[in-house]
Amino acid sequence: MDIAVCVKQIPDPASPPELDPTTNRLVRPDEQVLDDTDRYGLEVGLQLAEDNGGTVTIVSMGPAGSMQGIRQALAMGADQAIVIDDANLEGADALTTARVLAAAISRNPFDVVIAGVESTDGYSGVVPQMMSELLDVPALTFARRVEMEGSTVRIERQTASGYDKVEASLPALLAVTAGVVEPRYPTFKGIMAAKSKPVEKLTAEELGIDTTAGQQIASISPAPERAAGEIVEDDGEAHLRIIEVLEQAKVI
Repeated sequence: MDIAVCVKQIPDPASPPELDPTTNRLVRPDEQVLDDTDRYGLEVGLQLAEDNGGTVTIVSMGPAGSMQGIRQALAMGADQAIVIDDANLEGADALTTARVLAAAISRNPFDVVIAGVESTDGYSGVVPQMMSELLDVPALTFARRVEMEGSTVRIERQTASGYDKVEASLPALLAVTAGVVEPRYPTFKGIMAAKSKPVEKLTAEELGIDTTAGQQIASISPAPERAAGEIVEDDGEAHLRIIEVLEQAKVI
């Protein structure tokens, strides 16, 4: 079974984020870490490979830097990595990102593509669905549980009221939630092995992707501070004020 897992390197969330004053974009230092949400997708991929036999290839788009985040993923157990590092992709929108990742994945046969629901530095939440359309495979999204039986994959799709049971034939794309599994920690042996695992670096041009489209951030401004709430003293008719507020908010 050939499994591709999409991961992303992001600035360490423990450090204050910094914006480039010229482009208004997030500054991405050389030292970046693996996005925590991608650890869940990678763990799903590793478990599927262990249970069904196969290899796990991580695919990442963005500045490679020191490769700290990529090495984290390889140390967890991924077999190899594909990194698309191209300055022409700076400011790429969600569709361009999906095209790049899909083009990199489709260069080789695959059975399952796994991604997180959304990255913690972008929060668009649409890249997995776009990738499934570009790869022409079904998308099983918001998976909180994943099972594989032969050439069929089944998930429990998280909903606001519970979950739906969804299944599809392989090849397929899975977008998993943070609660789907408990990610493993890299072992010392895994950390040492990661240093010798193959990493292929590509550019958008090598994938045949047009880089002319991108996002331009015209300006940024601080979010307004949260206003103080209204204190209602109950004199026996406080419920009337509550009803009035709810009506104004069109809740009732």
